[in-house]
Amino acid sequence: MRLRKSTKRGATTASAVALLAAASLITASASAAEGDEKTLTADTLAAWQTDGIVWSIEYADGVVYVGGTFDKVRPPGAKPGEKEVARKNFAAFDAATGRLLPCTHSFSGGGNTVRALKASPDDKVLYIGGSFGEVDNAGAASAVALNTANCSLRKDFRPAVSSFVRAIEVTTRAVYLGGDFTRVNGQKRQHIAAFSPDGSLLPFKAAIDAPVRAIIAAPGFGKLIVGGDFLEVNDEFEFKLVALRPTTGKTVGSFPNWLTPRSNVKALTRDKTNFYVAAEGRGTGIFDGRIAGRLGSGEMVWKDTCLGATQALAVHNGVLYSGSHAHNCYETPGGFPEHNNRQHFLAQSVRNRHILHWFPDTDGGLGEGNGPRVLKMARGVLWAGGEFTTVNGRPQQSLTRFSAGPDRGAPEDPPTLAVTDTQAGRITLTWRAAWDRDDARLKYLIYRDGRLVASPTQESAEWNRPTMTYTDSVTPGSRHRYRIAVTDGRNTSPRSNVLVVTAGAAERAKDER
Repeated sequence: MRLRKSTKRGATTASAVALLAAASLITASASAAEGDEKTLTADTLAAWQTDGIVWSIEYADGVVYVGGTFDKVRPPGAKPGEKEVARKNFAAFDAATGRLLPCTHSFSGGGNTVRALKASPDDKVLYIGGSFGEVDNAGAASAVALNTANCSLRKDFRPAVSSFVRAIEVTTRAVYLGGDFTRVNGQKRQHIAAFSPDGSLLPFKAAIDAPVRAIIAAPGFGKLIVGGDFLEVNDEFEFKLVALRPTTGKTVGSFPNWLTPRSNVKALTRDKTNFYVAAEGRGTGIFDGRIAGRLGSGEMVWKDTCLGATQALAVHNGVLYSGSHAHNCYETPGGFPEHNNRQHFLAQSVRNRHILHWFPDTDGGLGEGNGPRVLKMARGVLWAGGEFTTVNGRPQQSLTRFSAGPDRGAPEDPPTLAVTDTQAGRITLTWRAAWDRDDARLKYLIYRDGRLVASPTQESAEWNRPTMTYTDSVTPGSRHRYRIAVTDGRNTSPRSNVLVVTAGAAERAKDER
């Protein structure tokens, strides 16, 4: 095998100059970092649940399809074992209402899992991949397709794939499969293969030395961007990310120094101009975060510094949403230090990586404890799936949804008042700031004897809750009842318990001698 350092003929590379330029843009002022990006709310919509892990979600023609490793689904609010409906590794839901639909097929055998779902550009066909040997008790080999109009399995797309399918991408001309396999239809295909929409194996070939986990097509730029666990592609070093020619599989773009050898690409997504990379690393000195690059030039736009393996990405209205267990993000604008939590959802500006104030959260859940595994936008609603068992501190297993509003969540941990000083005619109150999942600036409503007397504001986050004070002027020696509430402008917490305070008496003037 010929192993060469990447000095490709006409290959797209990210130069050190581009990296330095991107870094200078990233360190722009806070006023530039905070743009007009508006996130979804952190409040969840009602969603069905599964009894296992959700690995993939796709949207097509008003329907959200969910694939994973599960046997049953249950309604919103139902506990494990309650009101369960059989669904073997595949389920379909109405995108608008979230209700369970009758479209169902049973995927079993093999690794007993569905790992990849992708719709055709016209939404008429859904391609399904994973590790399974049977669909509805009929033989299959880890990849099939169904007609979305009536949920019927297609007879023309039945490739024989030798191992896991972990990624699918579809264009008008081809269906690309990526995964652990090395043979398809008895022919050598090293971790990636391409088919015509009717199921014929295409001559596209790329020699990739380890599993492919993510694929995005950019036909307008003549590229198929591929990520995974690999170190070599087409006899050259390519650390986990490469751009291939969509028709042949030849390398057309490299991304040197974007990822470390011990980091793998877990997800890719794109908008009109950029593509976005989610990475997972193991060990020290690895990269766990997100990268933005130009589809056309292949240059890096930005790279964040958070730890906590990133599993999933979705981009919507200038915001990159991610699923991970992020921690130690203090070097990324808008980020946070190491604290006693792992933040499982993040939202970032696609312009400059700035972390926006959007902090819904899950637990780590089942399996490897990574929480979210997949994100998908469907008609303005963000669907999230994974191995979690709680969302925002409440029971909800493996599937949840977020929308643009209305914002219904009151601030967390409403404050309790204490008194720190009672000088003559002056009462100083103190409290710890609350925090809100989708509003940084909160207003504190201070009531004296039932009447609002002050409403200071303060920015805060779960990891940054400063001590606040207010000094009230009253009649010396008078006795008062104080309460406090906090609001994000739409939702207000209950008022606190009453704090009874007596102001200090006026000092008597000393007799002058």
